[in-house]
Amino acid sequence: MSRKLASIQRIWKTEPIEGADRIELAYVMGWKCVVKKGEFQPMDPAVYFEIDSFLPIRPEFEFLRAGSYQKNDVVGEGFRLRTQRFRGQISQGLLLPLQQFPEIPADAAIGTDVTGLLGVKKWEIEERVTTGGTVIGTLPRDIPHTDETRVQANPELIGEFAGLEYYISTKMDGSSHSIGIDGSGFHVTGHNYEYKDDGSSAFYNLVKARGYMEKLTAFAEQEGLTSLTVQGELCAPGIQKNRLKLAKPEWYVFTVMENGQRVGLRRMLEVCGALGLTTVPIEETGTDLPAKYPTVEALLQRAEGEYPNGGRKEGIVIRPTEPVYCPLIEAELSMKVVSNQYLLKNGE
Repeated sequence: MSRKLASIQRIWKTEPIEGADRIELAYVMGWKCVVKKGEFQPMDPAVYFEIDSFLPIRPEFEFLRAGSYQKNDVVGEGFRLRTQRFRGQISQGLLLPLQQFPEIPADAAIGTDVTGLLGVKKWEIEERVTTGGTVIGTLPRDIPHTDETRVQANPELIGEFAGLEYYISTKMDGSSHSIGIDGSGFHVTGHNYEYKDDGSSAFYNLVKARGYMEKLTAFAEQEGLTSLTVQGELCAPGIQKNRLKLAKPEWYVFTVMENGQRVGLRRMLEVCGALGLTTVPIEETGTDLPAKYPTVEALLQRAEGEYPNGGRKEGIVIRPTEPVYCPLIEAELSMKVVSNQYLLKNGE
């Protein structure tokens, strides 16, 4: 399911900010946004733009130009939304009145996705800037995108874990890369593209040096699999400012798929053990997540921390130990919780 970067949402609470006369806090879904004082009332509908949104050049967004204007070859020019702090309050996203956007139908329901209608894109930079490589196509069919839903975007996800065995893994701060083997051959990809084996991809070079193609091929044949996909986070000097403070590249696996289906935690650990792959750190396992972490705020506190070498941890990812389909996100149940302190420190 594609991410709702811009949608119609209902403001469920507003509250003052101490010492501020012109701004206040508005609560929408699991997010808090700083807004103009008096612009919204509780239960008002509004257009909510998530952080990581890249807004087009249009008059309604020009007030963002001084602090948010960006331009690159992937998404063009526009305004990037990121976590900010005003008068000591964290603000994540942008809330604007519905009437500012006449193209939105008057009868549009709460939850309506207006990302495409308003020309909003996800902020992205050119993959090859950080990881290198010659692009030969988009992702193969058996290798999906690796985006997880942020809990603030859908707080109801917490309740979906009721009664389920779950695990919490560390969200490693790097660049998403995958390898896979299927009927059409061996594939090496980044987040969006498949790369060519021409010596220019740092990740492909790592894959070759460690013999991953041979290992996957042999394992798939041994297990009688028609396809095998392994997805992980490449962390290394030169990637994402190397916040893990690594001396050499490492690839941390977070997903294994056999014959197009994601496997559970135990099978993932078994496969990675057989292939000699490093997984993301598993921080916690348990049952009935809502009983232990009932709110977004509780999960945000749980997400704080540092990597072993001292860098600020990006956050955590939570999944059932065995995959469960979730109608709320029309995908397998999972969610990420990104540390607010990480976002503020790194300008995200």
